[in-house]
Amino acid sequence: MPAIQKLYNACKASLSPDGPVSEEALERIRALLDKIKPSDVGLEQEAQLARGWTGSVHGRNGSLQSLPPIRYLHLHECESFSMGIFCMPPSSIIPLHNHPGMTVLSKLLYGTLHVRSFDWIDVPGPSDESQARPAKVVKNGEMKAPCEPTILYPSSGGNIHSFKAVTPCAIFDILSPPYSPRDGRDCTYFRKSPRDLPGTLDIGGETISEVTWLEEFQPPDGFVIRRGQYKGRVIKT
Repeated sequence: MPAIQKLYNACKASLSPDGPVSEEALERIRALLDKIKPSDVGLEQEAQLARGWTGSVHGRNGSLQSLPPIRYLHLHECESFSMGIFCMPPSSIIPLHNHPGMTVLSKLLYGTLHVRSFDWIDVPGPSDESQARPAKVVKNGEMKAPCEPTILYPSSGGNIHSFKAVTPCAIFDILSPPYSPRDGRDCTYFRKSPRDLPGTLDIGGETISEVTWLEEFQPPDGFVIRRGQYKGRVIKT
């Protein structure tokens, strides 16, 4: 059975409209996702180009070349989970965004990627979503394929994250449950607040340092994700 079919079957058995049915089920999916290679999803040629990539995004005269858009290859979506691949050209950025109430498994298939991720800091009392909210850094560094899949949870593991492609790269994402504005799972983008806000917080007698304040924002018009064509093995649903 093709590796991508095994992964789909495990997702179908282990993921529900409320997310993973158990931690053991999630671990089964993570182990199968770890085995997925670019050749399993029709991206071997792109992976070879990334492995040999030594280039720059600057043209001969030093000016920035116009980058191709980020492509999203759709594999599957149902009420329990979605599977898809983001193909990112070098220097392209997916801004900070959240995954409300969702568990996300990600696998870097090829290339090098800079990841920044945060989790919200729980502050007592009502919070105003339109105002800046305090968050703590979970990760701020590079990932280079091949590497193990990562898992982020609804309130831990770096639920708010951004990606910047260092080289051409591709990220395989499994979201459970998938985005659904109707069910309160809309994608919101964030940025670091330009306001002068405290770098430490005292909550319940505990001092939290290195606080980052994030506020909602609309990504620039130049941020575009286009639908690409998935050329890998057909998944039997």
